[in-house]
Amino acid sequence: MYFYYLLLLKTTNLLLIMAQALVNLSEGIASEPAPLEFTTDGVIRIGKTRVTLDTVIAVFKQGTTAEEIAYRYPSLKLADVYATIAFYLNHQQEVEVYLQQRQQQAQEIRRMNEARFDPQGLRDRLLARKAEREVC
Repeated sequence: MYFYYLLLLKTTNLLLIMAQALVNLSEGIASEPAPLEFTTDGVIRIGKTRVTLDTVIAVFKQGTTAEEIAYRYPSLKLADVYATIAFYLNHQQEVEVYLQQRQQQAQEIRRMNEARFDPQGLRDRLLARKAEREVC
């Protein structure tokens, strides 16, 4: 009987020590905001890198894991990739609106550039220049 009493006492003490350790640990843990940086152009980049939110979310949607993303983009920290994915999953609707706006901006810029620099005319000019060089 005395043995069980000592075992119970030691178990209780161990549980109290573990509970105190958890309290101490929880006091030191703080949540961090998503590592998103907003540029003056309205582009969202991950941390201090040049990798955009668009890029990370696009490859994530294709089924790429956080580890693979960090491997493909060495400037990204794995923790930042996980935080970015968590942010996306927690704010999916808002991020999707942002991604659609970015896609529309890209299409508008592409149309403006194509109107300004006719791709067919460019091809014709390059072929003419190539033919001219071959003659010489």
